[in-house]
Amino acid sequence: MDLPPSGHEAVLIQEVLELLAPKPGQIFIDCTIGRGGHALAIARQLGPTGLLIGLDVDPRNLEFAASRLNNASSANQATPQHNNNNSQTAGLPTIRLFHANFAELPQVLSAVGLPPANAVDGILADLGVSTNQLFDPAYGLSFSQNMPLDMRLDPRTERSAADLVNTLPEEDLANVLYELAQERYSRRIARKIVESRRFSPINSTESLAALVCAAIGSRGGAPNKIDPATRTFLALRMAVNREMENLDALLASATGFLKPSGTLAVISFQSMEDRRVKQAFRMAGQAGKLAILTSKPLTASARELAANPRSRSAKLRAAQRL
Repeated sequence: MDLPPSGHEAVLIQEVLELLAPKPGQIFIDCTIGRGGHALAIARQLGPTGLLIGLDVDPRNLEFAASRLNNASSANQATPQHNNNNSQTAGLPTIRLFHANFAELPQVLSAVGLPPANAVDGILADLGVSTNQLFDPAYGLSFSQNMPLDMRLDPRTERSAADLVNTLPEEDLANVLYELAQERYSRRIARKIVESRRFSPINSTESLAALVCAAIGSRGGAPNKIDPATRTFLALRMAVNREMENLDALLASATGFLKPSGTLAVISFQSMEDRRVKQAFRMAGQAGKLAILTSKPLTASARELAANPRSRSAKLRAAQRL
């Protein structure tokens, strides 16, 4: 498919801006800056007296976002922060970008010089992968073409998907597929993988997808049903990148980073993530820490769906600190 000029279209931008309501001079964190779509929209609201802190585990996306934010203004460059230098852009806020996971937010705030609590006005986390990552063989995320079976978004991550597929015991592998992606054929798939790897390592997305299909066959149904390998690939990506563990860390700590009346917004793309966010917000609400702003998750409008079909799975929830 043809990628958009940015490599990825940020979803639910207007809804994000309405819920977060960024104002000039405020401090915001984009936990998953990606290709910079949400960050740029927020930055334009913060103005030159504000501060935008951006994080991403993918240094290549981080570099792209820095360039995109810089190109939005003719002033000084916004560059990824490895030495923690400030950057100011005309019309845009001070921008600090970090190669970091949102589970590392306490360290990032310390590097910025902000206190560990009551520090920011808004936090956004978009939990989806960028479209450019799906179609770049360097990431090994997709079976739409043959790629090395990797799936690491952060180069600091030690174990690839190939490592998990070729070393996990059968029961552990089945549990990963079932617990992270609700794959009903998890045991059958795990058994097939273990049988195959005895003869030859599984090192490509094409070979793994073929094994999954061989294990469970065609599921039949309408042509728009998901490919049989989709859930296996989703589960492995989540396991490799520790996505649920990192999300839990963010949800456990984010409220404390917010100033009173500060807002946390999370965009999820699959049911397990959305359920986790919903439960965390509900528990914080019952404890008197958060006021839930979205009784139901916001989803893409018909207009956005027509322009960007990938937005169909996006669910946005937000809550405000009391």
